[in-house]
Amino acid sequence: MTRSIRVFLTALLALILVPIGALIAQGQEIYRGSTVRFIVGYSPGGVFDAYTRLIARHFGKHVPGNPTVLVENMTGAGGMVAANHIYNRAKPDGLTIGAWATPLILQHIMGNDAAKFDGRKFGYLGIASPHDSVCTFNKESGIRTAEDWFASKRPLKIAAIGPGTSTSDIPKILKGALGLPMNVLDGYKGGADARLAVESGEVDSFCGPWQGVKTVWRNAFESEKIRAVLQATVKSHPDLKHVPLAINYAKSAEARLLLEVADSAYGAQFPYSVPPGVPQDSLRLLQRAFTDTLKDPELLAEAKKSDLEIEPIGGPNIAKAFAKLYELDPAMIAKLKELILPKKN
Repeated sequence: MTRSIRVFLTALLALILVPIGALIAQGQEIYRGSTVRFIVGYSPGGVFDAYTRLIARHFGKHVPGNPTVLVENMTGAGGMVAANHIYNRAKPDGLTIGAWATPLILQHIMGNDAAKFDGRKFGYLGIASPHDSVCTFNKESGIRTAEDWFASKRPLKIAAIGPGTSTSDIPKILKGALGLPMNVLDGYKGGADARLAVESGEVDSFCGPWQGVKTVWRNAFESEKIRAVLQATVKSHPDLKHVPLAINYAKSAEARLLLEVADSAYGAQFPYSVPPGVPQDSLRLLQRAFTDTLKDPELLAEAKKSDLEIEPIGGPNIAKAFAKLYELDPAMIAKLKELILPKKN
């Protein structure tokens, strides 16, 4: 390497490092002695809550100034209360981070008046892991296979949190695309409450992300009180090779497209975000801290012990993916409205 090239590379490195150094110094002023709050839109004990508490335990040491980090639960309307709060009421000071589900963006796109936000205007930190929706049934339901479900003489009762969550929207899309017999019962405060309803026999089934189900519902699966019957993703999860894919039962192009949209819209369903108006420098700092947290050896060891998958996707990529949802064909938006938009009384 010639001296001129070394000088050039040194100068280039300096240009890269100076902004980062300035960003860290700025972050120390903002975050030293401060408290960062993660606001989870669902009840304690669910998968999103579990991921958030894991991240929160390690997040502070990766933020300049080492702030205190707290987790608060703000339930209501399937996470809509929390999403609206982050967008409209939280100060854009980088001290409040929202944890709510991506499908709420679809609710906004479809014209749900309850969605008081624009999904393109949040600042996204990223997601901890993609999620693969799977429908599970208790033993009492008598449903052991997807074929049992198709052949059922009664509509199966599905526990769901509410519109704008995969627990509600995915089964409704499955019903519309495949004609599966079911009644989706919205209104559970979180995944923990819905799973309890399945275990008690109050309902037959719960459709939720496998990454969380296998962690927080492990005992029920290992004792075969609960059985995974149908995957709502386009590709099988490695743990579920024996469980069929819903898309393989699609009998029309529209049905396939519905299931493909479900996979793309709900696969990155647990983003972490900050309110619109957070300065770009602060957003960059938080995105970097989020990425570093998910690389932290202590977090990874804890996640492995808890069987929480860590396969992060960065904020900028998430923002691009969510922006594309706003480009859905009007005919598909109309069909989604028919299937999953809450009916007005």
